[in-house]
Amino acid sequence: MESPVGVRSGPLRWDIIELLFFAYRDFVGDADEVLEDFGFGRAHHRVIHFVHRYPGLKVADLLDVLRITKQSLGRVLKQLLDEGYIVQKAGTKDRRERLLFATAKGEALVAKLAGLQTDRITRAMAELGPGGAEPVRQFLRGMIDHDDPDKVLEAIFKTNSATAKE
Repeated sequence: MESPVGVRSGPLRWDIIELLFFAYRDFVGDADEVLEDFGFGRAHHRVIHFVHRYPGLKVADLLDVLRITKQSLGRVLKQLLDEGYIVQKAGTKDRRERLLFATAKGEALVAKLAGLQTDRITRAMAELGPGGAEPVRQFLRGMIDHDDPDKVLEAIFKTNSATAKE
């Protein structure tokens, strides 16, 4: 039986905790260098990533995905819209809905950033050998709270784990 979050049985996992900190630092650091040239930060990266990956994503759903306030999203989204990386369209069923789409310019930026991150993942996966990606996926999925998954996360959990080639 699993312990509830915050209730620990056994020693602390400093080894994994610190590896996650450093892995995250370097994983986002590659993209941070590119984003800095555009005057963007990590929030811009997350927004353009999810808008690109899920065309027609509603602003409300993006707020759920990022777990940020409307005010926090507003500044970042405005900059991405003003600079032509994202376009906003009214919903077809409900004209009040704001649907987001990446432009060609936005798609090019996402491809550049994802390429850097894919290179890092590929180097790390090479050390695992054939079949190594599935345990990594299982571990990462296990790290995500499933209590209140947003629509994007639900879609990720429903997708076949073979969406990425090893």
